[in-house]
Amino acid sequence: MDSEALKKYSALHPKPAGLTLQYGTAGFRTKAEQLDHVMFRMGLLAVLRSKAVVSTIGIMVTASHNPEEDNGVKLVDPLGEMLHPSWEEYATQLANAEEGELQRIITEICQKAAVNHHKDASVFIGRDTRPSSEKLSQSVIDGISVLGGQYHDYGLVTTPQLHYMVCCRNTHGQYGKATLEGYYEKLSKAFTELIKQSPSSGESQRHLKIDCANGIGALKLSEMESYFPEEVLIHLYNDGTKEKLNHLCGADFVKVHQKPPRGLDMKPNERCCSFDGDADRIVYYYKDATGHFHLIDGDKIATLISIFLKELLAKVGQTLKMAVVQTAYANGSSTRYLEETLKVPVHCVKTGVKHLHHKAQEFDVGVYFEANGHGTVLFSKAAETKIRQLAKEEKDDEKREAAKVLENMIDLINQTVGDAVSDMLVIEAILALKGLTVQQWDAIYTDLPNRLLKVQVADRRVIDTTDAERRAVTPPGLQEKIDALVKNYKLSRAFVRPSGTEDVVRIYAEADTQENADALAHEVSLAVYHLAGGKGAPPQPM
Repeated sequence: MDSEALKKYSALHPKPAGLTLQYGTAGFRTKAEQLDHVMFRMGLLAVLRSKAVVSTIGIMVTASHNPEEDNGVKLVDPLGEMLHPSWEEYATQLANAEEGELQRIITEICQKAAVNHHKDASVFIGRDTRPSSEKLSQSVIDGISVLGGQYHDYGLVTTPQLHYMVCCRNTHGQYGKATLEGYYEKLSKAFTELIKQSPSSGESQRHLKIDCANGIGALKLSEMESYFPEEVLIHLYNDGTKEKLNHLCGADFVKVHQKPPRGLDMKPNERCCSFDGDADRIVYYYKDATGHFHLIDGDKIATLISIFLKELLAKVGQTLKMAVVQTAYANGSSTRYLEETLKVPVHCVKTGVKHLHHKAQEFDVGVYFEANGHGTVLFSKAAETKIRQLAKEEKDDEKREAAKVLENMIDLINQTVGDAVSDMLVIEAILALKGLTVQQWDAIYTDLPNRLLKVQVADRRVIDTTDAERRAVTPPGLQEKIDALVKNYKLSRAFVRPSGTEDVVRIYAEADTQENADALAHEVSLAVYHLAGGKGAPPQPM
């Protein structure tokens, strides 16, 4: 390591005084102007990680569904998964180090993580469409170059596309070609094969309106359009030419506000969906004949995919173990439907995609979606090998055809991470193959009314939880209070959890009516305010 060069370049990316940041599930995120030093240092860290695991590492410059003036960065591990937890700590140390400590902290990381300096380092870089992203990814490149790493800059890509490229590179092309064309070809080929099987194939063009959150999704879908079969007609809205990224639009806006995005005109019973700013989340929605808005969130997406996969697995006659992974935010109706009607095991884990992804890896087929629309399906190596073998060699026609459909599904799904483009194509293929309208999909089960609130507290760490965040351990008396309040309402449950990034406590409540869900959420928020050190005026009823 050239300490003079490190000193010189580090001085060009100075750390603002008094700023401390924490690497979380979403990497680092804050106002763009405060991130220059972080980007430079994540370039350094990516080189160290690459040498430690002797693989290509990814760096994505994005703040996903955050406002346009924010930005962020996350590292991608060799198989397209999130950064290993032990390295999250190194990232936090490096980002917060004072100028004079950089050299020492890098040396310490190298010792702890057994980094071999003689190995080459390779880093893939991608960025979203924020005005600040290009300059910040240049700071990443400075960091990589100082430590002598090689890099490939993909420029503007969706977050899932970068995850995909990293996985392709490290599996030596087994997962696919590490190019955008490779990504488009793999997905569109599998999608076209599936659509061919649909009962109404070629008869009606399938119109879908897509809100692209004024983000990268619009750019990449336009590039991909020529790869789609002509039965598919997608109409892009909020394509970034006029409005600000994520402003009053995008998956997060639609999910939180339970209303259509600005800039998308909906007619009754039209199928619509929204991506978020970096295109790793998706939610669907429609308006019924009376003008009432219906949201189809991650829970309903997971249910649709589970129904479809379960039918196919039954047809191929294999005893493959399938499960759905949810968080405490999943609607109670979805859990009940999956367990009682579909007879698919459901596992609940802590909030955060890395927890869902990790749990889903334990099954032959693991379906996971957060309610916010972020999710995917994972197939174990053994399951994938078995399915591909049956698609080739199975003598029974029906079994072989079912295996072929499963094989195309495996190719259509981006297993590295939730991917709005891939998930949209999976959903469109399933709706076509099952001949379902968006209303029929929505009617599979009815969501229990629910309410999300937050309460400001002096210190979020006073709340500690257990049972996948469904029960509060501290402060004393809070869980007992919540239990007593829940007993007053039908079909109800409520839980509280500290935010990962700010001093607020998030409250979730559901019950048999919206009025009861609102009342329960308010009562729980008062309990949190009084028992967990609430700040400002007490919460008011809705």
